[in-house]
Amino acid sequence: MPSSYTMDTDCPPTIISHAVWLYHRFCLSLRDVEDLLAERGIAVV
Repeated sequence: MPSSYTMDTDCPPTIISHAVWLYHRFCLSLRDVEDLLAERGIAVV
């Protein structure tokens, strides 16, 4: 596991920061963010 990833996830920090940015920048719900990431082929579990 790369040292830059957090201990409880195997998701790259860039994906996490992009999801947080979407959530706050556009006042989206978590489901909306999940849908947007899914459209780009990123599975949120």
